[in-house]
Amino acid sequence: MGAELSKTSTMDETSDEPPTSAVLLDNCHFSQVVFNNVEKFYVPGGDVTCYYTLTQNIIPRGKDWVGIFRVGWKTTREYYTFMWAPLPSDVHSDTAVRQQIQFKAYYLPKDDEYYQFCYVDQDGVVRGASVPFQFRAETEDDILVVTTQGEVEEIELQNKNLHKENEELKASCASLQKQNIDLQEEVNKTQELQNSLESLRSNTEKLELELSSLKKENKHLKERDDCREAELHQLKEQIQNVTSDKERLETRLKTALDHMDQLQSQVLNYEKEVENLSHVDHDKTEQLESLKEENRQLRMTRTPQQQNRGLMKELEEQKCLFQILQAKKNEADEENRKLREENDRLLRHLSQAREVSSSFSVVSPAQAPIPAPEVGGLLFGNPYCAAGANLGAGAADLASIRRCPMCDEVFPEDIETSQYEAHVQSHLLECPLCSETFEKSNKQVFDDHIFCHGLE
Repeated sequence: MGAELSKTSTMDETSDEPPTSAVLLDNCHFSQVVFNNVEKFYVPGGDVTCYYTLTQNIIPRGKDWVGIFRVGWKTTREYYTFMWAPLPSDVHSDTAVRQQIQFKAYYLPKDDEYYQFCYVDQDGVVRGASVPFQFRAETEDDILVVTTQGEVEEIELQNKNLHKENEELKASCASLQKQNIDLQEEVNKTQELQNSLESLRSNTEKLELELSSLKKENKHLKERDDCREAELHQLKEQIQNVTSDKERLETRLKTALDHMDQLQSQVLNYEKEVENLSHVDHDKTEQLESLKEENRQLRMTRTPQQQNRGLMKELEEQKCLFQILQAKKNEADEENRKLREENDRLLRHLSQAREVSSSFSVVSPAQAPIPAPEVGGLLFGNPYCAAGANLGAGAADLASIRRCPMCDEVFPEDIETSQYEAHVQSHLLECPLCSETFEKSNKQVFDDHIFCHGLE
């Protein structure tokens, strides 16, 4: 009951329980802390000062404590009272350090049982224990009584034996201390090995985690590689398709170029035919002029009635000639229109072939780009640019330059259309009856035309 009261009071004072354990006595190291000047008896009602020495084999810590235990205790949980052990000024000192601690009388046992001091570290392991002592007053039975000489000799002999036993015990204690130090070193090595083992386990776990992560990443990379292979296979198929399309388009382009060469030769033939027609037209014009001259001379020599019949006959001939020339002109215009349509179709086809060819960036010497003509012009030049009835004009000029088809005068790009048309109109004569136009240089043709209207 007294022990429970003392333990409660000490806990109230320190507001903390000391660290204890269920470690048995066989696993304790009593030589690391040595208690000094321990009395056999401590007078009840007074404070008790405990003196002890910390050897170099122990490193004191903040939760170490000194407890009073009843002799016969089994674990550190059976303490009667305790006090926290003060830390020395140099915790890691290589020499022994003397310490002291004072127990207040209020917390000390009140019976006369045997007790002892024990130094307990913060792990609950006993590091040192004192000799037993009692809490009672010294009696007469404790007074030394002088005996006879024989008893003294016997006591001296006993003392010698005890001294010898003490020396043996000291030697055994030193051996045990050495064994304890060796065991402690082995324990430290074991602890280090255990720490290394824990570190290796931790590293192994980390490596396993990294291996798992690498396996997942490898699986992901394999999936991506499979996707890349599928994409590469699709791209190869697309390249094969594009290559076949390219070859097919190259064949079509070659065919179109051959066809264009044929058309160019046809255009040259048409140019020659037009030139021949122009010469024929020129010859017909000269023949008409000659007939007019003969008609004029006949007019002067014949009677009015004969002149009238001659003029009617001449008019019929000229009408027939005019109809023939007009038919030839219409045929040439129709042929010109067909050539323009064929030329536009070839230009569109050539433009598509160029776009396909440029998409592959393949341009061979036989497929050198052909400069596109201006909008509205022929690929090899238009030999039929006519104004009014003129069929012998040259090739078309650039779209940005305006040239008069009559006098070849060149006008600037910014000239107004009305001014340009007025200039061209100044070279023409318009029939007031049928609105047909004639060049001023062919004034005689215009007069004959008006005369024909008069005969009608």
